[in-house]
Amino acid sequence: MSVSVNRTELVQAIAAKAGLTNTDADKALRAFQEVLVEQLAAGESVTIPGLLAVSRAERSARTGINPQTGEKLEIPAGFRVKLTAGSALKRAVSA
Repeated sequence: MSVSVNRTELVQAIAAKAGLTNTDADKALRAFQEVLVEQLAAGESVTIPGLLAVSRAERSARTGINPQTGEKLEIPAGFRVKLTAGSALKRAVSA
């Protein structure tokens, strides 16, 4: 069974670990989110050593099929977000 942590719980956990107020922890999380989005939009990657790497990867154009009609359609090229787990994260998950 998997349990997820919502944003409020994440902010509270960060605040407790870092000795911050919930407001300050929320500001830090929002700032991290803004930096991540800005860097990826600019084509840059973000790496937190040992934890994860987030990068923007190209997705080439391809042909798809509409499942309702069976009609072929062209899907244009675009971008996707690629996440790579770092060594500390991999160790934590496999333990």
